[in-house]
Amino acid sequence: MKTKGFVICVDNSEYPASLELHKIYRVIPDIEAQADGDLRIIDESGEDYLFPADYFIPIELPQTVVRALNKSFARTAARA
Repeated sequence: MKTKGFVICVDNSEYPASLELHKIYRVIPDIEAQADGDLRIIDESGEDYLFPADYFIPIELPQTVVRALNKSFARTAARA
């Protein structure tokens, strides 16, 4: 995943406080992490952390949904 994208969490067994099962998460591009089998995810804390890639399934969303989510993330970041 080379660009920002979205995934759905399908396993949070080791990180129940950081990840919600079945929730959509934003991926931050990180080639080194990906080479190690991880993804950099904006988790429940609002910060980006590495998690095992197999905890997630990549999803493709309609462009209108991607734009709306990106605006929402930008508003959240501006408040922090």
